[in-house]
Amino acid sequence: MDEHYIDRVEKLLGGEHMHKWCAPGPDAIYLSSNDYLCIAAEPQLIEAQAARLKKGDADLLMSSVFLQEGSPQHRLENKLARFMGSEDGLISQSGWSANVGLMQSIASPGVPVYLDMQAHASLWEGVHSGEARPVPFLHNDIEHLRRQVLKHGAGVIVVDAVYSTNGSICPLAEVLAIAEDSGSILVVDESHSLGTHGPGGAGLVAQMGLSDRVHFRTASLAKAFGGRAGFITCSSKFKGYFLSASRPAIFSSCLLGHELAWFDAALDFIRHADDRRTSLHRNARRIRDGLTALGYNVSDGTEQIIALEAGTEPMTLCLRKALEAEGIFGAVFCAPATPKNRSLVRLTLNSGLTEVEIQRVLQACDSIREEVHLSSWSSTRRAAAAAA
Repeated sequence: MDEHYIDRVEKLLGGEHMHKWCAPGPDAIYLSSNDYLCIAAEPQLIEAQAARLKKGDADLLMSSVFLQEGSPQHRLENKLARFMGSEDGLISQSGWSANVGLMQSIASPGVPVYLDMQAHASLWEGVHSGEARPVPFLHNDIEHLRRQVLKHGAGVIVVDAVYSTNGSICPLAEVLAIAEDSGSILVVDESHSLGTHGPGGAGLVAQMGLSDRVHFRTASLAKAFGGRAGFITCSSKFKGYFLSASRPAIFSSCLLGHELAWFDAALDFIRHADDRRTSLHRNARRIRDGLTALGYNVSDGTEQIIALEAGTEPMTLCLRKALEAEGIFGAVFCAPATPKNRSLVRLTLNSGLTEVEIQRVLQACDSIREEVHLSSWSSTRRAAAAAA
């Protein structure tokens, strides 16, 4: 705590905390929510949840391990699995518990686990808690992954479909080829692509026709699905094993009836939300193109998550304050969420952004360029070096 408050907050940041925001005004634009398809306030979903609560039936408060076959949670698991093109699936309390529980279950002590350096922290945590051997590879660097696998042997390869820091897409086909050639298991976290990509929102793996070849897909349902839970695709045989091996599954309670009702209705809604997916991707292209024209280097990604990488924490604090003064609220990412001196403000886009709001975001980013010293950002310098 002394290191955090004295060395970081007091000395490095002049007494200001990176995550202490000012009060937003009534016309503020929030680009920090993961509700990509704007379903959190959808009346028919709220009514589905309210109807379940009004029934007044008491829920069974117990671990999912004790649920009987045919329970509402099992029915929803089967429905989600069919949606994603999987034999079966598992609901957990969060995306974090899904990833930690899965990695504990498949990566025993000493097993090499090849993690993209930008893979979600929950995946790394699962490897550590299972006492497996983490072997990092450079972000989206297929040749580096290949060399690591040749050096350390078959194991588990772990990637995100869409990376949560900068919106980059994993080269899934190339990663899968390495997994199959080496006899490795492949885990793909679809938290930021489930609902937003693929046929009916079934994700990038389904979009690429790889559902039968990727061993496990995980997802936080706190993104496009607008609730709070996690999901894992798997075989029915693995499901039985997981419920006996995963500590988060064994020692956490199952979801409640109104939560299940939300996800059931949300899935039906998302299947038919092609117009919102189209709007989301259009908004991402519109803002990315506009930021590029203004001199911001957002080339690390392509999707609805945009990283404005200022670099050092003081420069990122300056950026955050400049944006909030313009009524734009993103999310600060800094160590340990990013490498040291590669901190950023993440703009998370949604399908409901209007042209007026898009213009406001771009105008704000235009007006603050000198104030935030854009030309000296680490990301700006990388772009200049690449162009030289």
